[in-house]
This record gives sequence, structure tokens and C-alpha cells, in this order.
Amino acid sequence: RSNLHSVRIRPRNVAVVMDNNGSRRRPEVIVDFVVEEGMLDVCLRNVGDSSAYRVRTAFDKPFYGLDGEKLISSMRMFREVAFMPPGKEFRQFVDMLGRYSKRKEPMRLKATVSYRDRAGNRYQDTMAHDLRVYLELGRARLASETKGG
Repeated sequence: RSNLHSVRIRPRNVAVVMDNNGSRRRPEVIVDFVVEEGMLDVCLRNVGDSSAYRVRTAFDKPFYGLDGEKLISSMRMFREVAFMPPGKEFRQFVDMLGRYSKRKEPMRLKATVSYRDRAGNRYQDTMAHDLRVYLELGRARLASETKGG
């Protein structure tokens, strides 16, 4: 199998890139939250097969990070990113998850991402996140570890 892609020309000379299976290649930009070692990060990532343009993200609720000092949801990376090639990721540390939760920051958020492809086609995707799931996750300890053995 070849990784070559064909280009089909539409009326008005708009190129649409197709893969070998006839599927259209497109950008797909997501917002994701990641917790590693108790640190909460938010990511904006193009997981699609082509570049995204004019990427804008709107959250249903504002949220703060860095001990409540920084309004994360209104950062430039969410207001507008002019260009995101495939695989590009912007990642921002929010806070330690425990601190974030204790401040009563929103644990359930929706992020709506809108963007365009090279031909100007518009896309919009909404992702729902429930950060409470991370509060339930932890490292399991063997009974012998907790009894000093």
C-alpha cells in the first residue's frame, strides 16, 4: 500500500485532497485536558491530516489557573490561532488538580472549536470534558506498602 494521496479538482478550481481510500483529508482540532503527576494541563491540538486556519475556541465557562491568577480560558491560544499544521499542539499548565478543585473552578466544561481548512471550508466541533474523573484516579498501593512492609 502506498501513502500517496491524489488531488481531485472541483469546479471553481478548489483542490480537495483525498487519500487512497477516497476519503477527504481534513483538519481536526481538539481541546483536551491532561493530568500527569497531579498537574492539570489544557491542550489545543490538530489531530487531523491537514492544516487548520483561524482556529478559535470558546468555553462554556471561564476557568482560572496558576493559583487563580490567570484566566486560562481567554488566552491567545484560544482566542485565535492563525495556522495549525497537522500534529501541532499548544499546551498550557493550568494548576495542580487538587488546588484547581479546591478553588471550586468548573470541573465540567464544554469547548467549541471552530476553524477552516485551506479551501475555506468551515468546521466546528464541541467537546465535553468532566475533570472529576481525574479526581477518582490514583496510584494503587499494595497492602504491604501501607503496613510498613
